[in-house]
Amino acid sequence: MSTRGLMGFLRSRFPVDPEKITSSLNEPVPNHMKRWWWCLGGTPAYLFCVQAITGILLTFYYVPEPSAAYESVAHITFEVPFGWWVRGIHKWAANFMIVAVVLHALRVYFTGAYRKPREFTWVTGAIILLITMVFGFTGYSLVYEQLSYWGATVAAELTTAAPLIGEPLAQIIRGGDEVGAGTLTRFFVFHIGVLPTALVLLLVVHLGLVRAHGVTELKFKVDAKKKVQHFSFFPDHLLTEIGIGLVLITVLSCFAVIFPAGLGEAADPLTTPEHIKPEWYFFFTFRWLKLAGLGTAVLSLGFAGFVFVFWPFFDRLIERLTRRNLAVPIGVLAVLAVLALTIWEALAH
Repeated sequence: MSTRGLMGFLRSRFPVDPEKITSSLNEPVPNHMKRWWWCLGGTPAYLFCVQAITGILLTFYYVPEPSAAYESVAHITFEVPFGWWVRGIHKWAANFMIVAVVLHALRVYFTGAYRKPREFTWVTGAIILLITMVFGFTGYSLVYEQLSYWGATVAAELTTAAPLIGEPLAQIIRGGDEVGAGTLTRFFVFHIGVLPTALVLLLVVHLGLVRAHGVTELKFKVDAKKKVQHFSFFPDHLLTEIGIGLVLITVLSCFAVIFPAGLGEAADPLTTPEHIKPEWYFFFTFRWLKLAGLGTAVLSLGFAGFVFVFWPFFDRLIERLTRRNLAVPIGVLAVLAVLALTIWEALAH
């Protein structure tokens, strides 16, 4: 069959116009997006794909049962060919994804790109950040080492402090009255099923809103007098994102080799560790829990999370009441508080 005949065969079976697809992708992108720090939104999406691929490979060997979970992770780490590398890539991609989503949220916040009409773009993005952190929590809980077991125990205790729904929700998380087989099964289902599905749906809505409203046009003092220029999404911006992806996979590989995913002591419900900490992205909550106490910490963190998700509406309310734009000072104080609590907990023994 000739090339022309093959193309005719494919077009008759798949009646899709390539030119229409190209034109639909070729939306104008503001020139400031050529600087990688202004276009961090694609980085978490790429890292999520890496997470999905490596996660599927890990599930071939992982056994979500208390009697076998730790041994299956040890088998992956020490016996399966390149298992240590895949696990390392999975771990560091999770950490990088949280960093990338946080940096993207900070960029959007401090440039005011969440304001009308992009309020719900922020809301979906904020929920994506929270889901990403829950992803990390359920992920390291599946290892079923001491950190995993006691981290899940502390999380259940924190949940019980929530008014009205705390105790029933803790029962759902634990799968009973205490952390055990039911907990591990639920975390596994959430990690490989519920959370990925929710994240994909939110990403579709988030990207749809970004596409509908367009990328925020930012003007800088340096070129304030110049007319805002654009470049095409396809292939220019797409090639930029592919380049960033290649750099990221190289960096992830280096981290997986130089700082491989470790394996602590197996979970022991009868032995409470003297010093145990969550992953670094929960340091600030752990330190605040120590300072404020269980009930106050849970209520204040819940309120802070609610304000974070719906910040565009709170921002508008504050501006109406004070007739001043206080978003930047409030944001600076919030970032400094989180950093201070994180560093404090990191340095504490």
